Amino acid sequence: MSVLILHRLSVRFRDCDPLGHVNHAVYLTYLEQARFTLWRKQLAPDDPGQRRGGPGVGIILAHAEVDYRSQARYGDELEVRLSLDAFGRTSFTYAYEIVDVPTGRLVATAKTVQVHFDYDREKSVVIGDELREKLARPVKD
Repeated sequence: MSVLILHRLSVRFRDCDPLGHVNHAVYLTYLEQARFTLWRKQLAPDDPGQRRGGPGVGIILAHAEVDYRSQARYGDELEVRLSLDAFGRTSFTYAYEIVDVPTGRLVATAKTVQVHFDYDREKSVVIGDELREKLARPVKD
């Protein structure tokens, strides 16, 4: 399993809860940021994140899971390491590690399942060879 993108971000004040650590739900936003940065580089100009409505085929999120390993706090510099874990016929799975950059401390691990989806027919569609190749290509952030 090779890393497709290393995406860095700083923990913002608004990411934190009253106890001073990153709120659990914000980690899903961190995963999304890494995914959409990856797709802009892999799939442009056909970026599924740029879809503005209307008919067509895109990619939807079907499942997300996060395991929290240690706390992140305001001002921490984090790196989201996104890897392609598996391909199915109509879906693919990403695996993530969120790491504190200065210390290398593991903050969270996660997985998401994305589905290649036809919005007009409201059903999943097969991932073709060309799209598979694009989705498996590592990029630099």
